[in-house]
Amino acid sequence: MRKYLLIWGLLLLTGITAGCVRTEVSPQEHEPRLFGATYMTRNNPYFDVLHEALEEVVEGNGDILISRDPSQDQEKQNAQIQEMIEEGIEVLFLNPVDWEKVKPALESCRRAGVTVINIDTVVKDTEYVVSIVETDNYLAGVLCAQEMMRQVDSARIVIIGNPIQTSIMNRVQGFLDTIEDSDRYEVVYTGIGAGEFEVSAEVMADFLKKDIEFNVVLGGNDPTALGVLAALQQYRKEKGVLIYGIDGSPDFKGMLELGYVSGTSAQSPKTIGEVAAQTAYDYLSGKEVEPYISIEPYMITRENLENYEVNGWQ
Repeated sequence: MRKYLLIWGLLLLTGITAGCVRTEVSPQEHEPRLFGATYMTRNNPYFDVLHEALEEVVEGNGDILISRDPSQDQEKQNAQIQEMIEEGIEVLFLNPVDWEKVKPALESCRRAGVTVINIDTVVKDTEYVVSIVETDNYLAGVLCAQEMMRQVDSARIVIIGNPIQTSIMNRVQGFLDTIEDSDRYEVVYTGIGAGEFEVSAEVMADFLKKDIEFNVVLGGNDPTALGVLAALQQYRKEKGVLIYGIDGSPDFKGMLELGYVSGTSAQSPKTIGEVAAQTAYDYLSGKEVEPYISIEPYMITRENLENYEVNGWQ
């Protein structure tokens, strides 16, 4: 933590914390059922808000939600899912670390009769899940590219993504497809940031040593983009660089308000959690559910920031 003190200090000064608004749900009279949830990491406030939304609906229906944090380790996540199966979960809300290597856990769920609701990041083997609930991540990337093109007539672009996470891959693809017909926008470097602040800061710091000219950075999510900002500030190279993230997190909006970043395609973890939980209950009650539910993102910039709550998630 010897690096990036400035960005952390700024985040603290903004007094930003993630949160969500709770709504009352009438509990049903039945023996409490056990639900499980697992996220690729809890080192991101986004997943805290998503979990709270799931938990509110589950507990509001008189049931119990347990969760595990694999800390970006797919083997650990697979083992933790098996543990939850043995504890007796009926439903699993799954955000995978690796969209492919999660398959053994999906197979275990099928053998045990556990209903899988895939949230936020799509698994490769979708035949094992009842429903997918996520932001339209491709569109999120498109929106960032469109906003960048509105700001600059040409760009040398750095992309910090994560190839094992479909949400980030789709965001990057949406961005790339939007700029592909113009030779005025060139990607000069692509790095892997794991969707986390510290990792992305180190990746960007290593790139800066290459002394390659650039003026735009796309982060696969907001923590990635903020890690990029930290590295740029560490090397005093942030001037004139447009930085785009995807999430609409309070931390990013705080930096946007201060003028340190350029824009974010916003998504709502609260909405994803509520929709995923309701989808699970609909399925358990015998209703037909949509196999894929997409939630539309929208662009937040300094120009329209006043229309959004800076200190909370949308």
